[in-house]
Amino acid sequence: METLHELAQPRLIGALLRIPFQATVTRVYEDVVAAGYTDLRPAHFTPFQHLRPEGSHITELAERAQMTKQSMGYLVDYLEARGYVERVLDPADGRAKLVRLTTRGRALARVARASLERLEAEWARRLGSDSMAHLHRLLEELVAVVEQPSARG
Repeated sequence: METLHELAQPRLIGALLRIPFQATVTRVYEDVVAAGYTDLRPAHFTPFQHLRPEGSHITELAERAQMTKQSMGYLVDYLEARGYVERVLDPADGRAKLVRLTTRGRALARVARASLERLEAEWARRLGSDSMAHLHRLLEELVAVVEQPSARG
């Protein structure tokens, strides 16, 4: 019979990326609530993570978030009802609508960005600034690899 120690294996990349991501979401959520944005839950952050500055179509947001169009539509409806985003006609295609941030949404994004900057600074203090800079570079390289069309090769 194998012991617990023998069953323990090093964490794979999924966990190594997920655990810090979850800590990041938790910290940002705590900070936006502390700043008075009490009508949001962590799931509502998903559209914000994928919105382009000029706005994005719901289908694009759903694809980028790897969720159904209906689920993304629900999140956007919720955020629109609370004044964080708005739907506007797409100037390139008058039949389509773009989702974009409102003034309130941009204010929330500034709070979230400031939270992320503080968290990165905290991690840099704990890991060392050289290690944090190296981690950042490696993650940027990994993102570039993953975003390439032939990422599975």
